[in-house]
Amino acid sequence: MTSKKERGLFELYQQDPERADALAFGRVVHSDRRGFLKGAGLATMGAVLGTAIPFHRNMPAGLIPEALAQSDELVLFETKDGLTLLNDRPVNAETPAHLLDDPITPNDRFFIRNNGAVPQYAIDGDASAWKLTVDGEVDTPLELTLDDLRNDFEVVSYQLQLECGGNGRSAFNPPARGNQWTVGAIGNAVWTGVRYRDVLRAAGVKDSAIYTGHFGLDPHLSGDPNKLPISRGVPLWKAMEPHSLIAFEMNGEPVPALHGFPARTVCSGWPGSASQKWLNRIQVRADVHDGPKMGGRSYRMPAFPVSPGEEVDEADMRIMESMPVKSIITSPRTEGTLPMDNRSVEVRGHAWAGERQVARVDISMDFGATWIAADLDPPANKYAWQNWRQVLRFPSKGYYEIWARATDEAGVAQPFAIAWNPRGYGNNSMHRVSVRVPS
Repeated sequence: MTSKKERGLFELYQQDPERADALAFGRVVHSDRRGFLKGAGLATMGAVLGTAIPFHRNMPAGLIPEALAQSDELVLFETKDGLTLLNDRPVNAETPAHLLDDPITPNDRFFIRNNGAVPQYAIDGDASAWKLTVDGEVDTPLELTLDDLRNDFEVVSYQLQLECGGNGRSAFNPPARGNQWTVGAIGNAVWTGVRYRDVLRAAGVKDSAIYTGHFGLDPHLSGDPNKLPISRGVPLWKAMEPHSLIAFEMNGEPVPALHGFPARTVCSGWPGSASQKWLNRIQVRADVHDGPKMGGRSYRMPAFPVSPGEEVDEADMRIMESMPVKSIITSPRTEGTLPMDNRSVEVRGHAWAGERQVARVDISMDFGATWIAADLDPPANKYAWQNWRQVLRFPSKGYYEIWARATDEAGVAQPFAIAWNPRGYGNNSMHRVSVRVPS
């Protein structure tokens, strides 16, 4: 089974600039090494740059426009602390596990998963023209400003974790298409906003309503204003859950541009794609939402177990909802070495379980032969990750692996092996880090 890896312009141009021209813009290379743009390719590059290119016939093959090389989005990315950039167009980046040690993930260490471009107004930090429309299966369609949200509804704050549905995809064999996340497409922030259900109740949800559709202002990468990069939604009951928010603050600050300024939905416990960034419309629906990345195999899992590499008919794919039980080790950092004459280390991390609560976390240093229960904190509120810790004492010098295994309140535990699926979603296999004890 073949797979494709998501790649941005920089990676494409670095590896094979002339092929990047052909793939991204349809540029044809002449014998004099000029790259001749025409038709759709010229229109695409012009749309991306926001203007015409008068001397496009003189552009050398393999030349990435300087305006793209110095994009505002990558300038914004430079405000992040230690994240690994997986893709530049759209910007996607994950946080190394050891940088997720804080109980609350700082904004500068929160992972990025975008599908389109960051809107210019968000880059500029200008929300003066922003409005949220609520329509569809409602009695009274609404049009709300940020001031309306703050003044007309109760403002609440919750710790809520968000995780990309493809977190852990890099471990799939055979590989699955998409960003090759390791374990760092997860974060737990304090989100402040209004309850999603309060806004829906103000609009008057009709008895016919069963689902919501989320729409955002992020431009499609093609530059086509009639295309949306992503528009997903949730069942009405999830939108009405009291911890589902329309958030305008993240860790006490306005939601950053890369994370959906000025407002977004936060529907925690589900794939992060269910939480719409740069939100500008909620459509209440009498049927399941059918926006981009709601159908086909996008954010869908097989209805039954499949073997690695097996083809799965689209009719047998089901929309991802609650994320599975999972844990991460944030300390010690993997491949670390303890100080001389020391055989003890405190192991720390976090655990979460979608719609459920984590009941226990166990750790092992002998490849799963025996397990030691960790001290596990209760969640700050529903959907917040749970912090855990335990001191390990190694019996001798040598190489050790520390494994973490979380078990949820229904008795479901993390597996050792990956449950393979075509798009590489929902990998909740146990996290492992290595430690060397020198003496």
